Amino acid sequence: MTLLGVEKLSIEYGGRRAVSELSFSMVRGESVGLVGESGSGKTQTALAILGLLPGNAVVSGSIKLGGVEVIGAKEAQLNSLRAVRGAMIFQDPSLALNPYLRVGQQLQRILIQHKLAKGGQAKARAIDMLNRVGMPDAKREYRAYPHQLSGGMRQRAMIASALIAKPDLLIADEPTTALDVTIQAQILELLEELREDTALLLITHDLGIVAGRCERMLVLERGQLVESGLTRDLFASPQQEHTRRLIAAAPRLDCADAPAPVDGADVLVIESASVSYDERGRRSLRAVREVDLTVRQGETIAVVGESGSGKSSLVRAALGLIPMDAGRVSLCGEALSGPAQNRTMSARRGVQLVFQDPVGSLNPQMRVADIVAEPLVVHERRMAPSIRGERVTKLLEQVGLGAGYLDRFPHELSGGQAQRVAIARALILKPKVLVCDEAVAALDGTVREQILGVLRQEQKDNGLSIIFITHDLSVVRAISHRVLVMYLGAAVELADNATLFNRAHHPYTRALIDAIPVPDPQNAGGRASLAGEVPSALSPPQGCAFHPRCQYAEEACSQGVPPLRDVGGALVRCFRADDI
Repeated sequence: MTLLGVEKLSIEYGGRRAVSELSFSMVRGESVGLVGESGSGKTQTALAILGLLPGNAVVSGSIKLGGVEVIGAKEAQLNSLRAVRGAMIFQDPSLALNPYLRVGQQLQRILIQHKLAKGGQAKARAIDMLNRVGMPDAKREYRAYPHQLSGGMRQRAMIASALIAKPDLLIADEPTTALDVTIQAQILELLEELREDTALLLITHDLGIVAGRCERMLVLERGQLVESGLTRDLFASPQQEHTRRLIAAAPRLDCADAPAPVDGADVLVIESASVSYDERGRRSLRAVREVDLTVRQGETIAVVGESGSGKSSLVRAALGLIPMDAGRVSLCGEALSGPAQNRTMSARRGVQLVFQDPVGSLNPQMRVADIVAEPLVVHERRMAPSIRGERVTKLLEQVGLGAGYLDRFPHELSGGQAQRVAIARALILKPKVLVCDEAVAALDGTVREQILGVLRQEQKDNGLSIIFITHDLSVVRAISHRVLVMYLGAAVELADNATLFNRAHHPYTRALIDAIPVPDPQNAGGRASLAGEVPSALSPPQGCAFHPRCQYAEEACSQGVPPLRDVGGALVRCFRADDI
């Protein structure tokens, strides 16, 4: 029996169609992946299914959920469908969860509103649901506010709220995009384990997730369904060019050619860097612990690890954006110290930064031409406006944008276009080092490949050095020459690309690699995920910080900190590296 039937669904805003005559159906218990680039209509479709579209949306067609017509239904009828017939996991749980209510209260409200339980029974069911989604202390998390939970824990709370009423259909809209790959693997396994006979509509741009979790796949392009079928069939023999392009753009560990090592001169040198943060008036949180990093000319070095590993703190301290407790930094032999605003102009222009959120890092009141030109206005004040304009236009063309974008504001750009503008702004001064802090984490596969192509070309043409901060080792495999792996503020492995991916010697590096979804239905499953989350830096474990999560741990691991030593051409911080 059909659980969800969508017939000729169209959604318009001001005459512009976001979804055009979309039709598909689902039965109880099946899992379907809805894939496509940003702006293809994935989220609009999901919101329409639960009657959550804004008031200015013009909707036509038919959506039947459990036999009930959604389009045109009154709000009271829609409320009776939500949570029980259909529920949704949103991409950002910090926005979806009520910040003024404790997590337990939010779960109880769902049960009470739908008359599924009340009083003590509702509380007991809420705590049981938090236990089932893997909360380490369900009673404590029941009393916690959303901001008191980590990103992974907030997403588990979001899953608990979606599943507590045992819905017939679960819609998961990019449920793991903002999460570390290890937590992503845990969340996806949790969804598969808990949903039982609940149908799953998984919305994502990550084809690796679809390959391992969905029986069928629907491919959208600009609001239209261009291809659908069994996941294994579409991956094996896609019929449409758009589907072929999406599959080809999906990063793969098993197919990427490792960039050859670079022997250029040292450009940026970081020695014994340590960073800590004030915590209740005391400098007690050690974010970075005596880390060394050298970047060579024309080299891309990736800094990887889960959230809380110290990746961004290390680089931001080197750039003078946050204080560094100890250590030394030099750029082309020139010592760098103190905050960025006190450094020489040549030092400040020599290292540029591209942030994860391109729209948030661009001034919303400035046009693209002024955004890209601003560094020239600051650093080359005598440059003629006409020459400055020519430089801006030429660089925009190099990053794949033309003169037609000069007068646009940031809100008129897609995520990929905004990131190109941010890269152009960073490159306009021709820096020696470019720092990319999770710069492609939230981008679609095709857009991500385009951005990486821009960086590769700039590196080839001008010898640019790149520090690439990320948690995604599939991207690292494709772009980096060397890789620094960090865990809880310490360097645990440093190796060239081929050495690390052919045989990682630290168990944490192995776990990061194993957590990457494989975009191949034939080889997508079978790898165990890393349990738990990164411990708090306020109270790190004794001995090796990774030993509580390590399957290879022995008694010595809890008693002493292993040194960073050479193992098979890599520097590894592990007592058992020779055995792994």
